[in-house]
Amino acid sequence: MAKVALITGASRGIGRATARLLGAHGWSVGVNFARDEQAAQETVRQVSQAGGSACAIRGNVADEADVIAMFDVLEGALGRIDALVNNAGIVAPAMPLADMSVTRIKQLFDINILGAYLCAREAARRMSRGRGGAGGLIVNVSSVAARHGGPNEYVDYAGSKGAMDTMTIGLAKELAREGVRVNAVRPGFIDTEIHASGGWPDRAAVLGAQTPIGRSGSADEVAEAIVWLLSDAASYVTAALLDVSGGR
Repeated sequence: MAKVALITGASRGIGRATARLLGAHGWSVGVNFARDEQAAQETVRQVSQAGGSACAIRGNVADEADVIAMFDVLEGALGRIDALVNNAGIVAPAMPLADMSVTRIKQLFDINILGAYLCAREAARRMSRGRGGAGGLIVNVSSVAARHGGPNEYVDYAGSKGAMDTMTIGLAKELAREGVRVNAVRPGFIDTEIHASGGWPDRAAVLGAQTPIGRSGSADEVAEAIVWLLSDAASYVTAALLDVSGGR
């Protein structure tokens, strides 16, 4: 029987690349999206083309009822969940913290922190052996911004990813004896659409050239790290923060 994964924010970027790669490994994938159903269906098509199966699942990760419903729909359509890729996240236009509105900060924290925690909590409830689950895997998609702080650009975004890192470490220790491994990847300058939403479409290419490796990364390269963490090859890895950042 195929393993089953839920990927939040899987209609584009790292989420889509991970879904496609899991499909190539024979997984069944729940493709979560918030608004763009057409893009989510394109991800479903790519997963199927790669050799897996998939379904699109609408849901706002910052809404508790939506999160519970997402997991219910996934299990009804594809079977018991084996893995969560906690990928959904947003960024806002670059500016110093002193210029940020409370509306902006709250919206970003609702998606990037509350959403990540709600999805991880629901996965923990369903996967934990002590609660009737069969174990499982959680990979959180963080950012090296958690280390660098995002000064003059995204201090709010960087802080939200710092919260995800802390949750990764603590939850991994909570769930280790429950048969659940919890890890995070921390991408650097990755060439995805998220930079355009921050007002600088070429950000990854321009700043990636300044990294030790001399270029930006691709969503597919991050997906490879995520899928490794979801594999049996990483069976002794939990509470790890894996940088995928070209040495930055």
